Amino acid sequence: MAQPLVKKDDDYDDEEEYSPFLGIEKGTVLQEARVFNDPQLDTRKCSQVITKLLYLLNQGETFTKVEATEVFFGVTKLFQSRDIELRRMVYLMIKELSPSSDDVIIVTSSLMKDMNSKNDMYRANAIRVLCRITDGTLLTQIERYLKQAIVDKNPVVASAALVSGIHLLQTNPEIVKRWSNEVQEAVQSRAPLVQFHALGLLHQIRQNDRLAVNKLVSSLTRGTARSPLAQCLLVRYASQVASESANSQTGERPLYDFLESCLRHKSEMVILEAARAIAELNGVTSREVTPAITVLQLFLNSPKPVLRFAAIRTLNKVAMTHPMAVTNCNIDMESLISDQNRSIATLAITTLLKTGNESSVDRLMKQITNFMSDIADEFKIVVVDAIRSLCLKFPLKYRSLMNFLCNILREEGGFEYKKVIVDSIVILIRDIPEAKENGLLHLCEFIEDCEFTYLSTQILHFLGIEGPKASDPSKYIRYIYNRVHLENATVRACAVSTLAKFAVMVDSLKPRIYVLLRRCLFDSDDEVRDRATLYLKTLGAEGSIVENEEDVQEILFGSLDLPLSNLETSLKNYEPSEEPFHLDSVSKEIKSQPLAEKKGSGKKSKGLGVPPTTLTSSVDAYEKMLRSIEEFSDFGKLFKSSASMELTEAETEYAVNVVKHIFDRHVVFQYNCTNTIPEQLLENVNVIVDASEAEEFSEVVSKPLRSLPYNTPGQTFVAFEKPDGVAAVGKFSNMLKFIVKEIDPSTGEAEDDGVEDEYQLEDVEVVAADYMLKVVVSNFKNAWESVGEDGERVDEYGLGPRGSLAEAVRAVVDLLGMQPCEGTEVVPSNLRSHTCLLSGVFIGNVRVLARLSFGLDASREVAMKLVVRSDDETVSDLIHEIISSG
Repeated sequence: MAQPLVKKDDDYDDEEEYSPFLGIEKGTVLQEARVFNDPQLDTRKCSQVITKLLYLLNQGETFTKVEATEVFFGVTKLFQSRDIELRRMVYLMIKELSPSSDDVIIVTSSLMKDMNSKNDMYRANAIRVLCRITDGTLLTQIERYLKQAIVDKNPVVASAALVSGIHLLQTNPEIVKRWSNEVQEAVQSRAPLVQFHALGLLHQIRQNDRLAVNKLVSSLTRGTARSPLAQCLLVRYASQVASESANSQTGERPLYDFLESCLRHKSEMVILEAARAIAELNGVTSREVTPAITVLQLFLNSPKPVLRFAAIRTLNKVAMTHPMAVTNCNIDMESLISDQNRSIATLAITTLLKTGNESSVDRLMKQITNFMSDIADEFKIVVVDAIRSLCLKFPLKYRSLMNFLCNILREEGGFEYKKVIVDSIVILIRDIPEAKENGLLHLCEFIEDCEFTYLSTQILHFLGIEGPKASDPSKYIRYIYNRVHLENATVRACAVSTLAKFAVMVDSLKPRIYVLLRRCLFDSDDEVRDRATLYLKTLGAEGSIVENEEDVQEILFGSLDLPLSNLETSLKNYEPSEEPFHLDSVSKEIKSQPLAEKKGSGKKSKGLGVPPTTLTSSVDAYEKMLRSIEEFSDFGKLFKSSASMELTEAETEYAVNVVKHIFDRHVVFQYNCTNTIPEQLLENVNVIVDASEAEEFSEVVSKPLRSLPYNTPGQTFVAFEKPDGVAAVGKFSNMLKFIVKEIDPSTGEAEDDGVEDEYQLEDVEVVAADYMLKVVVSNFKNAWESVGEDGERVDEYGLGPRGSLAEAVRAVVDLLGMQPCEGTEVVPSNLRSHTCLLSGVFIGNVRVLARLSFGLDASREVAMKLVVRSDDETVSDLIHEIISSG
């Protein structure tokens, strides 16, 4: 050992981790390593020193090249010892040191000698080490020995060669693929580990050949896999083949019979693997999954915790898609609620919540109440999510479920746990009207003792929206006003806004709230006083509203549909003048990356024609630049500038990218060019654009670039006219034309004569998404209601087969170019339905909102219901046209 074990004191804390390596220092161990050079080797002491060195390496300690070389040479001297245990330590040390190619030569002869030794332990370890430290040149020399080792009668040697082949396949695939015959023979071995490793290597060799994989799996499913480990691998490969080869028309699923037969295997691990594979098949039906559920139900009563956990975890996944098929296991799962393993108990509860019926809710809630105090927050969050889903499934049971959530809300817990509970209560209040009164009152009681500022402000904001709609709004005023006195400045300011919302929505409360707001004028915080002053002025004397109703609603309930960073930039750039600052001057566009960003020094400049600028000021910078060009000065206000798109491949002679600038009646292509050849000067640089596939566009201006020196970005522009306010689309082909002049290396001056040349660029497309600005909406529900139903259009679409709902959501969002709201672009795994909310502003400053409802059936076909609202019904129709034609 690295240091003698000492007797622990009687009062030593048994739970404290004890390490025999405590206090080891690298310098001391390197001094001890000199024992490797002693004429008379002390094998026990050498083993202790190697153990310490291995410990240091595995703890992340780094050795300098000199230190590593000295240790390596010292370790190689230990090959003279015949002690088997020391030799195994030597093998480990050489593998961990990973010597350089120069040093490997020294130890290669010793390892090759061991590889041909009569001692099988030497042979196996020598193969592992050689394959770890060798390069391609040496590998070809020992390839013959490795092939022989793969079919060796000793399973330890054969497994060592196979595992080495799996690792070598990553670095020398061509050599390893030549071993297919030997590996195929090893697959028939009677040794369990040899068959397991051989099957894994053979599959990796053939994994890029689908037909070969199918043939391999089909041949082995006839019963040649004797090892349970190999059988588990075969089940996984068969599941993959079955999913890829399933016929959606006839419903036939190859290899399902094999998977179903594995449910009757004598090995428990194979049964579990087969059950999990069947449950995870794409589009699996209730009939197909029933045999798997039957065997999993038997494992629920197993005395082995690992089997109970594996069974309940698989059933939990099945319950997401086939809850009715799992109901037969409910009695067995209820017995697991009291399981000593908390992970098993949590999975049992969440599965029961998914599969239970309305009559079992009350019984489940009683069991869960006793269970919650014994588990950690991470498990509690899972339970709360399941309870929320159950309440939405059985709304008539809202009272008991809401009371449960409100009770655990008052118990101890961390922020994430409390946030999930609050979010669940909010969702239930919104979706179940009968739960509003009880839920709001419990939230008010919670903020009395809430220690989290974020949760307090979110609850107050929600109270301001839902509280005034309650049957008796006055009972919430006391809770809200208490926050003005007893909380930090952030919560106090939010409470002032909530009071003002009650005043506007409930006429009878205006005089009372007016008095309360006046008291807030003496608060110590500027934000609180400013808000109180604003709302008092808005409400007028004794609560009478001085502003018109529409303005008041906008002040209190309107969402700021602007990126805050854009607003900040515009305010900083505003120069005091007779013309007041207006929000209409702030860009609503959301940019994903800075326009003048360079990916690193030494890379080609994108040359965007605007000075290095912040993310939010890029649109303003583009607009200033375009207005300064006489040809574009009368195009009007710039609506949108796209992200730059590369038109040339990396590391080519000329780097060109394009930015599309969208105006009401024009589209301007800004071609950013960079000359990467030091010996050339380009003159009269322009882009010839062919718009034959863009019939609605006509070219009006082409502005060439006079000169383009080496590595100095420059811009050339081409402008097209289009119908006013129309989302015209089309494809444009581009040819870069210029005059090349050679640079005299002695003087650095360009020659007088030049040669005309041209360079083909990638095509540019103007698509419908180019006419849509991504706009943030802080409260989608309020924005949706404010637009109204006049401009609403609804239709349903089939999106065809998709790998997942997330893929379908991404495709539609990209097609429309709108901004996802409230995080709805994220699709949780295993869901078969999802709703995504989008917002944007269409060209002409037309506000657009969309609600997309996706559904995924058993054959992976995706259907979508699209509801669009906008200020202009023609724009709503256009959004539907984009989907139907896209």
